[in-house]
Amino acid sequence: MSGAPRAHVGKKDARRIRNEGHIPCVMYGGKEQIRFSLDEKAFSRLIFTPDVYLIDLEIAGKNHKAIIQEVQYHPVTDNVVHVDFLELTGDRPIKIAIPVHIEGVAKGSLKGGKMHKKMRKITVKGMLEHIPDHLTVHVDDLDIGQSARIRDLKYEHLEFLEKPDSVIVSIKTARGAAATAAEEEAAEAAAKAETAKEEGKEAEE
Repeated sequence: MSGAPRAHVGKKDARRIRNEGHIPCVMYGGKEQIRFSLDEKAFSRLIFTPDVYLIDLEIAGKNHKAIIQEVQYHPVTDNVVHVDFLELTGDRPIKIAIPVHIEGVAKGSLKGGKMHKKMRKITVKGMLEHIPDHLTVHVDDLDIGQSARIRDLKYEHLEFLEKPDSVIVSIKTARGAAATAAEEEAAEAAAKAETAKEEGKEAEE
């Protein structure tokens, strides 16, 4: 991807960039921070996917290898407002969220239970050459009431940064799964409402 260097920094300049159909970005991890912008249309396919990409960035005639570290969204419109990249130098470990792939059919599901996936990505730390495209969770042996947790994953050369007891996927009764999903939806709606309220206060100020 080709990025355009940013000559100015600030909210006014960032607003102008967004109005022109571009996204303000910053890349760190190298010798210095680099501020630039990317075309929004070309960039959207990288973030609206569960996969993680190693990105070749060309900025001011120089090539950089990087990954997306953080994406900031507008609290109301959900439009991308800023992206942080981490430049990969190959001489030190990186922290990255890897997508989770479920493999197999849980025996609890065959008995009428419902699979509840609680983690879609897991944050790990390791050298670039040891980072997999995804983390596979085998669920064949899971019965109703059982779960696969972070501590169950076995990957050499990777450090898992989530709590060992964190549940990745669980098998619940149909009623239990429905209740859990409803609770999560209610919590998410409440969080969005609170964020919108705070944004409204800031606008008034």
